[in-house]
Amino acid sequence: MRTLLSRTRSARSARRTGSGSARPLLIAAGILLAVVLAGPWLAPHDPYLVDLGQSLRPISANHLLGTDQLGRDVLSRVLTGGRTTVGIALVALAASVLVGVPLGLYSGYLGRGTDWVTMRVSDAFMSFPEYVVAIVLTGLMGPGFLNLVLAVVVVKWVGYTRLVRSIVIQEKTQDYFMVSAVSGSSRTRTITRHLNPHVVGPVLSLATLDVGKIVLLVASLSFLGLGVPQPSPEWGAMLSEGRAYFTRTTILMLAPGMAIFLVVILTSLAGDRLSARYSLDQTGESHA
Repeated sequence: MRTLLSRTRSARSARRTGSGSARPLLIAAGILLAVVLAGPWLAPHDPYLVDLGQSLRPISANHLLGTDQLGRDVLSRVLTGGRTTVGIALVALAASVLVGVPLGLYSGYLGRGTDWVTMRVSDAFMSFPEYVVAIVLTGLMGPGFLNLVLAVVVVKWVGYTRLVRSIVIQEKTQDYFMVSAVSGSSRTRTITRHLNPHVVGPVLSLATLDVGKIVLLVASLSFLGLGVPQPSPEWGAMLSEGRAYFTRTTILMLAPGMAIFLVVILTSLAGDRLSARYSLDQTGESHA
């Protein structure tokens, strides 16, 4: 009995520790994403204004990060381009969750033929590298906001479907689920009342991890010329443009590169802590 109580107290203490360490990272990531999305309103200059007489100017009081090859303010373009890159990533992430979670719920709940078909389709998608599929799709469809979102959804929905399916299959063996089924609860009520609460946490942690991954994917596609068409500023496209002038001014690549790094590292750390927390909540032990 004492051993059981000791384990329970240890688990609760570890849960509080895991939760506490995740909260500051989540707040920091949330603030950063909010600043990025508000970037166009924070930009000190017009990011589209071309002034060839001011091209490749160094850092100054008027241009805190200098200017690019067309005389456009680099800071303004980084702030404005962040909303493009992160905005695409968040829309694509939301769409991936909306597609993947319901498929996982019904695949795990219904089982049999529905589950078999869903898993075979997901296996087919997982057999190809994400970047290869995304490059092929955007290459066929052409650049653009919606095409980027679609390409990301195609490669990301699988992870949410398989995660949710595994949780549902595990929960179906629990007593409360069997009681709900015997009592005559409808399928929708059983899913929304009994399964959704167990799904939300793991999906949230995976989604937080995926923010950085999708930002990298979107920036990579834009770097290859498959992103949002010019002259719209976008971090990956800015990296590509800055290559030709790297020996003259490193800031053209350093500024968008650091912006990508900050978003990826903060969201990845926050997602990692959330993953540890929800792994703890389900098992009673910390895996952090």
